[in-house]
Amino acid sequence: MIDTRSGPRRVAEHWWVLLLRGVIAILFGLFAFAFPLSTAAAFVLVFGAYVFVDGVFALVAAVRWHHPETARWWYTIAHAVFGIAVGIVTFIDPSITGAALGVLIAIWAIVTGITEIATGLRMRANIPGEIFLIVAGVASILLGILFLGYALLPLLFLAYAIAAYAIVAGISLVTIGLRLRGIHTSGGKGLRV
Repeated sequence: MIDTRSGPRRVAEHWWVLLLRGVIAILFGLFAFAFPLSTAAAFVLVFGAYVFVDGVFALVAAVRWHHPETARWWYTIAHAVFGIAVGIVTFIDPSITGAALGVLIAIWAIVTGITEIATGLRMRANIPGEIFLIVAGVASILLGILFLGYALLPLLFLAYAIAAYAIVAGISLVTIGLRLRGIHTSGGKGLRV
């Protein structure tokens, strides 16, 4: 006979992953509330540094591996130049990148929320307490909608919104991680089959 609870048991065995993600999110949220200006500036500058370095490496790759018979390597050069330009603009005037970053954060938050809700709904058949993952997903989607509607809000507000989201999502992840730990330590009791 096949044990239909093996998948959920495996999830319960790794309860600590959700717990750790939640603790890190809460700590990040508390830091962002304590130092909102530093958080916003650091966030934008790290993004700028990343796209600049990525652009440099893409440029090196395009030049080293171009093929004279095809023009495809020009796409890589265009990508590289765009990344380098965005990086330079970010360091010159972070507020421009910050506004555009609000839109990117919005898209990321909505996609994350949808996947968290879908995962919570899939877990629903086997693991009690999945509602907390669904709550984290709803919080992600609401944050995304807020950023889409107000992408040009000051970076300070973005730091506070991200901090609040991180704390809510972190608490949700810690709660479900602790529930999974209880299921794991009880040998799988409480799993729905």
